[in-house]
Amino acid sequence: MADPLFPSASATADAARRAAVATAGLQALFAQRIAVLDGAMGSMIQTFGLDEAAYRGTRFADHSHDLRGDNDLLCLTRPDLIEQIHRDYFAAGADLVETNTFNATRISQADYRLESIVTDLNTAAVAVARRAALAAEAATPGRRCFVAGAIGPLNRTLSLSPDVNRPDFRAVTWDDVVAAYTEQIRALLTAGVDALLVETIFDTLNAKAALFAIESVFDAAGFRVPVMISVTITDASGRTLSGQTIDAFFHSIAHARPFSVGVNCALGGAAMRPYVEELARLAPCYVTCYPNAGLPNAFGGYDETPDQMAAILGEFAASGLVNLVGGCCGSTPDHIRAIAATVRAHAPRQVPPQSPALRLSGLEALTLA
Repeated sequence: MADPLFPSASATADAARRAAVATAGLQALFAQRIAVLDGAMGSMIQTFGLDEAAYRGTRFADHSHDLRGDNDLLCLTRPDLIEQIHRDYFAAGADLVETNTFNATRISQADYRLESIVTDLNTAAVAVARRAALAAEAATPGRRCFVAGAIGPLNRTLSLSPDVNRPDFRAVTWDDVVAAYTEQIRALLTAGVDALLVETIFDTLNAKAALFAIESVFDAAGFRVPVMISVTITDASGRTLSGQTIDAFFHSIAHARPFSVGVNCALGGAAMRPYVEELARLAPCYVTCYPNAGLPNAFGGYDETPDQMAAILGEFAASGLVNLVGGCCGSTPDHIRAIAATVRAHAPRQVPPQSPALRLSGLEALTLA
């Protein structure tokens, strides 16, 4: 029997009821109109110019390792700052915000020697995002705001060797990755997220480990929340870093019965269009797109203006390709405000039926009808 997530049967029942209400709310939102996700967290944090002391706070003042750059840690040491970013995105028109947990796994936090606080990080991140959601709902009676638990791709990969001289070598094992994701997902679900978002996927095998962990945690909890999946296409080759085409990627993760699938990060919106169009054609679920604010410039910044980004995503919306839009690296509340205003005039993509077929995937897809 799976380990229980909650201390009692009544606590489990309460969590299941909250999850059911949130799921119904998300279903209603996506059926009614194009939903809006928040924008970047990392590049917004950078605008504050935080020093080492700000990352450490009081709790980690004597920590043995440098902590500057561990953005997830700010949920514990500067929750006021993270909550304000969430609030700004809700005020700009976002329906969902992602928790500040992109690197809140044991594997990623090992870079800072903070493996032991993973549960604290994820729990605090959900609480911070939920406070912002409740404040936005209170400011506009009748509005519903959602919190998606962000699950990043890790800084280790299962499909590729980090050593060009040893192509068989892997820095982590499948069991390592599943265990790391399981710890994070348990914390996110018990803290009360409305959905789980596996995002910025560059290695499908890492994503499959995350999806395996999600199903295991759902089994232990006795209930589900919507699972959203978002891949990153790394360059003009049209493939993930581990080599898959967009349709092969979808075949690889379709067994997870995703609430949505989409593309984020790496590219600007204009370069994403063919991949979003392909997902819109074949996916029997909702389709999402949250691009960078253009490609990074020579100084690591992003030059696409809110109006430019909104025009690109507005065209996706007008063409019936998307059910949710938002922003990734370089996007700000101003970008989200412009995007939300632009897509408001367009109906959401209609989810197509899927005919029975044998759908296989390697680096490319094979469909046998």
